[in-house]
Amino acid sequence: MAKHVVIGAGSIGTNVARLLVEQGETVRIVTRSGSGPEHRLIDRVAADASDPSRLTELSRGAEVIYHCANPPSYTAWERLLPPLQTAAIAAAKANDAVLALTGSLYAYGPQPDGRMNERTPMAAVGHKGRLRRRMWEEALAAGIRTVEVRGSDYIGKDANGIYALLIEPALKKGKAAWITGHLDMPHTFTVNADMARALVTLASQERAWGRPWHVPSPPAVTIRELARRYATAAGRPPIKLIQLPRFVMRTAGLIVPMAREVSEMDYQWYAPFRMDATETARAFQLTVTDLDTAVRAEVH
Repeated sequence: MAKHVVIGAGSIGTNVARLLVEQGETVRIVTRSGSGPEHRLIDRVAADASDPSRLTELSRGAEVIYHCANPPSYTAWERLLPPLQTAAIAAAKANDAVLALTGSLYAYGPQPDGRMNERTPMAAVGHKGRLRRRMWEEALAAGIRTVEVRGSDYIGKDANGIYALLIEPALKKGKAAWITGHLDMPHTFTVNADMARALVTLASQERAWGRPWHVPSPPAVTIRELARRYATAAGRPPIKLIQLPRFVMRTAGLIVPMAREVSEMDYQWYAPFRMDATETARAFQLTVTDLDTAVRAEVH
């Protein structure tokens, strides 16, 4: 039996597992493929985590279940996320385990000043934000010990974010990068290792349960500035950034499902988008990874 069960072996699940084994804890990672980091304290299991009975069985004896799974495509959210949440709640309830949820800022929806703190009301208007809100409310209503840790777009080693998707290919080819979003709007980016640290810390703190918290993150930075820092870390000349007109993706969304899903969330990139985690940092003495440290780790 493992003391900790991690659902998903992406950027966050992998960082959570590695952090736990560094602390000498036993971990079981559950994914469809049985993937995940190799370590003597990690048991990698291939299973369908959306099957409540199977996940409950795999979580026997666990003190904490970390839900770090996220479908790779927005178009699959409505189909895949609810069953995963239902199974995670069932497994936590059956095993009297804490359920630690990897959350996002989607449930807040657009904010008038672009600022969100731990007390910001959930006011999402898009279907993905409403789904995130509903999932958190379901966890709260389930009568389990649970906590949700919310972060912004990820940066850091092996993060699947703006660098891997847009900036890295342009840097390697020495070509321009087309960006969907305003190049000079401040935007909070969360370091994936900091999300993992917050999840592990808050899952172990009874005073954290029953409410959402934010991951302490570096100060907001523009896409233009972030791209410049990536180029510096890579030892390459800054790339040219081309701002894709907003209407292009929205027009494409009339016929392309993925474009439509991306457009629903584009408010995050055309106005200031700042996440405040002051309350979380003070309450749990969590520190922030320096932005350039995270950038260098991702580039190298």
